Amino acid sequence: MIDVRRGGERYGGGDAAAGIESLHAFSFGSHYDPGNLRFGPLMACNEERLAPGAGFAEHPHGGVEIVTWVIEGELAHRDSAGHETVVRAGEVQLLSAGDGVRHVERNAGAGPLRFLQMWLEPATAGGAPRYGVERGTRFVPFRQPHAALSVARGPAELPAAPFVYVHVVRGTVRIGDAALGEGDAARVTGGRGLAVAAAEPVEYLVWAMGPPPRDGF
Repeated sequence: MIDVRRGGERYGGGDAAAGIESLHAFSFGSHYDPGNLRFGPLMACNEERLAPGAGFAEHPHGGVEIVTWVIEGELAHRDSAGHETVVRAGEVQLLSAGDGVRHVERNAGAGPLRFLQMWLEPATAGGAPRYGVERGTRFVPFRQPHAALSVARGPAELPAAPFVYVHVVRGTVRIGDAALGEGDAARVTGGRGLAVAAAEPVEYLVWAMGPPPRDGF
């Protein structure tokens, strides 16, 4: 089954006065939707747009894997475990919160910042926080026993996994009879032999996931 969710249907949030615009694909914060809490172990897919100098003040996380794909601009990160870096467009950041971590995120560049932040239930609960940044053009941004993220920039076959989540960052793609544009997403269950067709320069993220660990994966 292919469940297409349009970018314009995402829940709006953020703080316009502070230069923050947020678009949430899943139930988030004040936008509580019991029918849209998660997809497999994926609990959040938030597109964040920050004006120069804008950002999120220090705040806590625990028991979640936070994967951030920078689409445009420069993201400055600092956390309570001592990590401090700048993540740029085309790079991905992993913050595994473990038993608990606090961090700050802000726009470190002179232009707009746009990034996609995804939260997953961890394969193993607890432990010390972990942090890393993947840079370069050929890499697997994230891989855990129950979830793997890949980046595609052309036609590709979708992985045969219990849960497959496709988010279009740029351009237009087609999965089966469904056309998806920038900001659109497809949630695929029980799909085998499916492919993404793309006839123009595109960029899209693909999550291949098993059931959440609590469900026995």
